[in-house]
Amino acid sequence: MAESTFQATASDIAGQIGMMWEVLKAPLLVPLLRAAVYICLVMELMLFIERLYMGIVIIIVKLFMKKPDKRYKWEPMADDDLEIGSADFPKVLVQIPMFNEREVYKISIGAACNLSWPSDRLVIQVLDDSTDPIIKDMVETECLRWASKGLNITYQIRESRGGYKAGALKEGLKHNYVKDCEYVVIFDADFRPEPDFLRRSIPFLVHNPEIALVQGRWRFVNANECLLTRMQEMSLDYHFTVEQEVGSSTHAFFGFNGTGGVWRIAAINEAGGWKDRTTVEDMDLAVRASLKGWKFVYLGDLQVKSELPSTFKAFRFQQHRWSCGPANLFRKMVMEIVRNKRVNVWKKFYVIYSFFFVRKIIAHMVTFFFFCVVLPLTLLVPEVEVPLWGAIYIPCIITTLNSVGTPRSIHLLFYWILFENVMAFHRTKATFIGLLEAKRANEWVVTEKLGDTLKNKEKSKPVKKARGPLFGDRILPQELGFAVFLFFCGLYDVLYGKRVYFIYVFLQVITFTIAGFGYVGTIVPS
Repeated sequence: MAESTFQATASDIAGQIGMMWEVLKAPLLVPLLRAAVYICLVMELMLFIERLYMGIVIIIVKLFMKKPDKRYKWEPMADDDLEIGSADFPKVLVQIPMFNEREVYKISIGAACNLSWPSDRLVIQVLDDSTDPIIKDMVETECLRWASKGLNITYQIRESRGGYKAGALKEGLKHNYVKDCEYVVIFDADFRPEPDFLRRSIPFLVHNPEIALVQGRWRFVNANECLLTRMQEMSLDYHFTVEQEVGSSTHAFFGFNGTGGVWRIAAINEAGGWKDRTTVEDMDLAVRASLKGWKFVYLGDLQVKSELPSTFKAFRFQQHRWSCGPANLFRKMVMEIVRNKRVNVWKKFYVIYSFFFVRKIIAHMVTFFFFCVVLPLTLLVPEVEVPLWGAIYIPCIITTLNSVGTPRSIHLLFYWILFENVMAFHRTKATFIGLLEAKRANEWVVTEKLGDTLKNKEKSKPVKKARGPLFGDRILPQELGFAVFLFFCGLYDVLYGKRVYFIYVFLQVITFTIAGFGYVGTIVPS
């Protein structure tokens, strides 16, 4: 009797839920979802046109345009003359900002000290904001070791981390011994320039007074470490192979990457110096300098070795900063760009629409909302259809265009799509935080570098990581929640739908689940 009563009650509840669903679906859910589909399709077309434009321009650049050393005046630096010494060499400042960089500080300092440049024309500045006294002592000792070899290297600390990296760089330029320096090159703590880096980049600045910045390309020493680093390599290679090249060739403007680049100090000062109003101080300075009329040059063959974050936690923090910062900067600078009278309308349009709006905002939102929310919801509401060109054809073309930077990883494209959809959730959330200047808008977490730690992991026994409050760092409830939502949508399509999108949805479920349980990237022993 009790069992039959329970079954009747469950049946009644299910019937009521079904009735409510049918009542709400036609007048409310269908129009809303149909509007969401149209909005997403418009955003997708904007992204498609942007990628297609980039693809056409990069082909023209590679086939018909001269290389930077032919477009601009460039002459190699003469070797030291016995009579005049190194007087013809401009004085260059090398800044290495650091924060508790136990694993990589020796690598970056050593690479800077080995730059092929007259020692009396080179000033190396280690800007250490470390909070660990042991690491501070280690870094200072390394600086003293190189100083004893005759290098002009100084170890600088501050009383507080105000302004984070921007604050450190700004403070570094205030010292009296910097006043004679004409140029400053910045290398983050995991960057390892080749000895000829300055000899290949500085001549552009010496012989072309309108150039403010020469940017080198990043290369990754740990790209093969795990699948996470391979995914990052694919995204960043497109950025450097296409986006930076196109910006440099067509507008002499692109976003400074924050490291691996040489600035004319006069241009930094004219643009207003370093500002810490966002978490992308490098992009902020680049936009302001461009609005002053300065030109930038990107050198794709001037490569600097660096390290990719190989833990999922470090990567998420980095992507939050890289997504939130540009959106916040867009909010702060859009009207300043519109009102600027020193650059032409075409360049303004490029910066506002292409550089900021499509690449930094639309790209994240359409990836997340369309493929992780709207498309799965249409499986529950079959009255709303998504055209095949929007669901399949255009996304495939965009993905193919993204693959040109890393041909060796073309076989990973499908998984890259699924992983990018997972990361789009974090990037979209960070973008809204930046646009609304909400909490965490100015959060700065230094990306963890592992250096040679993993090479020696066999020597140490793995230790289980202690769980913190709630689920700790490994288990991510939001990703797991999306996995459940997508699983329900896919299951509904299998049971009642007529489409085959459930295949994609279930694959996305697996990817969200893997990320939700933290099995992405390298798991470092405690």
